[in-house]
Amino acid sequence: MASESRTRVVTVTNAEGLHLRPANALASLAKKYCSAIQVSYRGETVDGKSIMSLATLGAEQGVQLTILATGDDANDALNAIEALFAAGFRENSDEAHDTNHTQVGNDS
Repeated sequence: MASESRTRVVTVTNAEGLHLRPANALASLAKKYCSAIQVSYRGETVDGKSIMSLATLGAEQGVQLTILATGDDANDALNAIEALFAAGFRENSDEAHDTNHTQVGNDS
């Protein structure tokens, strides 16, 4: 049985672009799938499971990346990756920027 190949175009929505933290999140997510994951931008294609390769793309906020997944779980991988991008790698929320804040109940 031949491996399935699918592509998806995603938009980088987080303010800082695809820097090391979101590159790590993407690579970690991609590693959960058996499919080979490749990310293309401006004619360059890199391994979607490599943090450093992803970070070198220099993908800033607003750019579109093409994700190619090849393997039996390609569609599942693309759905998960698309959701990660749609959520802005959860960097657009106050909680993502304030990681040292501890909430201690209410002041009633």
